[in-house]
Amino acid sequence: MTYFLALAETRSFSAAAERVHVTQPALSQQIKEMEATLGTQLVERLPRDIRLTRAGQVVLERTRTILAMTRDLEAEIRLSKGLRGRLALGVIPTIAPYLLPRALTRIRAAALDLDMRVREAQTAELISLVAHGHLDAAVIALPYDTEGLTARPLFRDRFLLAGSRDRIAAATTTPRPTDLSPDTLLLLEEGHCLADQALEVCGLRRQRRTVDLGASSLATLCGLVAQGFGLTLVPELALCTEMAASPDMAVTRFTAPEPSRTVALVRRQSTEVKEWFTALGDLLSEAGEELLAEARRRG
Repeated sequence: MTYFLALAETRSFSAAAERVHVTQPALSQQIKEMEATLGTQLVERLPRDIRLTRAGQVVLERTRTILAMTRDLEAEIRLSKGLRGRLALGVIPTIAPYLLPRALTRIRAAALDLDMRVREAQTAELISLVAHGHLDAAVIALPYDTEGLTARPLFRDRFLLAGSRDRIAAATTTPRPTDLSPDTLLLLEEGHCLADQALEVCGLRRQRRTVDLGASSLATLCGLVAQGFGLTLVPELALCTEMAASPDMAVTRFTAPEPSRTVALVRRQSTEVKEWFTALGDLLSEAGEELLAEARRRG
């Protein structure tokens, strides 16, 4: 089934073989044996492509479900005694560089036997990886559609308005998110949930500009606004790190109620609640609250 899934997703025998680390003849033979066992053709072999038959589409859907359940079972066994064994965790890019250094220190101290593997990716990819059993859990920012997953809120991460020192000092009133002009607001490139959340709290839509100001990292945005190139929204979680990296950047808070995102730990609903999820959530929450307390003292 793993070979068949690789073939269906890559649409190439050679690419599928490379993905699952076998030779192409070996993979081809496994697919033939699978077809013989099921008594039907699963794949139409074309000159430069492959196409699933109707039976192949049915098998693909069931294969994904079965493999996800298998990985779910493996995770249950691995983590049945708490934070031990191997744990695969996903974290979005606007949280990972700020939370992980502090959190991993706590996790390492609390779980010496844990082999932790971290994957940094955008929210949509992480949710898919958790849903299909490739990750045990992920740290994401809400609001976001988490259908099929269970979310445990970790902490509330407020947004601050960031710009150059002169620009922030020139403000005569405490800003409101809806007062911001789309012409001055710098955002992360499309696909980052932080950009969507920033647009939502400001009541704006992403607009086309002559110069595309979408950036791939929050550090890039902070460096730009520090030099007077517009304004951006910075989460409290990132404040200390980004202000140290961009000393010419200044921030100001919004009027109450301050806009924010909820940082949460998600897992599959099918995963039985175990000690590992509770323990991991507690450690991540403690690390996050510690960072936020430092940010509030500074900004």
